[in-house]
Amino acid sequence: MIIKKNTTSLILTLSFLLLLPLVQKQWFNLYLFNINNISFYSILYYLSGTICPFLICLNSLNNFTYYKFNKNKIHNRIIIKGKALFFLVAINLIIFSYLIVYYLFINYDLISKIFLEGIKVQHPDFFQLSLLIPFISILLILKKFRLFFKKLMLVNFILISFFIWYLQINNFKIDDHFYFYGYFGFNEIDLINVYILFAIEITYFIWSFLSYKTNLSDWMVHLPQKADLITFLNILIFYIFLIFYYSLIA
Repeated sequence: MIIKKNTTSLILTLSFLLLLPLVQKQWFNLYLFNINNISFYSILYYLSGTICPFLICLNSLNNFTYYKFNKNKIHNRIIIKGKALFFLVAINLIIFSYLIVYYLFINYDLISKIFLEGIKVQHPDFFQLSLLIPFISILLILKKFRLFFKKLMLVNFILISFFIWYLQINNFKIDDHFYFYGYFGFNEIDLINVYILFAIEITYFIWSFLSYKTNLSDWMVHLPQKADLITFLNILIFYIFLIFYYSLIA
C-alpha cells in the first residue's frame, strides 16, 4: 500500500512538472506586455521559478526521507557483516558527509557573491572544510541528525534554485569568481544542482538502510528485499526525469 501510494505521488509530481514549462511560458508572455511595471503576471512569473524546486523537495520529503525497510530474516538469509559492513558504512558516511559540506559551501559562495558583493568575505579553505567531514559523519550515526541533515539539504536545494532563478531573470553577470563557474559554467548549474541532490538522495537511502533500527548495534545487515529495491527504483526514475527535464529547459 505504501509503495503504491508513493508511486502514485511520483507520477502526479512528474506530470505536473511536464506541464509547468508551458504555464510558465504563458505567464512570461503576459509579463512582457507590462514589463516596466509590477503586475499580477510579473509576480506569477517571478514566483514560478520556485514552484519546481518546492515540488521536488516536497516529493523528496514525503517519499524519500522516512524509510521503512523489511527486516524479515526468514526471507532474507544473506547478510553483510564484519569488514565488508565496516567498509560500506565508512565509505557511505564519508561520501554523504562530503556532499553535505560541499553543497552548503556552494550555497555560501552564491550568497556571498550575489548579496555581499563588494564586501570581502573570507572563504574557508580545504583543510577547514575537511575537518567538518568526520564531525558530520559522527552526527549522522544518530537518527535525528540524519533527518536534520536531509531536511537541511532540501532547504539548501530550494535556496540554490532560487538564487539561480534570480541570476537568470535579472541577467546577472556571471564570471569565474563564482565557485561553480570554473567547473561547470552557468548554463549547467541547474543540472549540477539536481545532480548533487541526486547523489545526496542515493547516499541517504543507503545510509538509512545500513543504520535502520538495530542494524548497526547488531553489526549485521540483511540484503535489501524487493520492496526496498522498488523504493530505490523510484528515486532513480524521479531524478533521471529531473535531469532530462532540466536538460530540455536549459
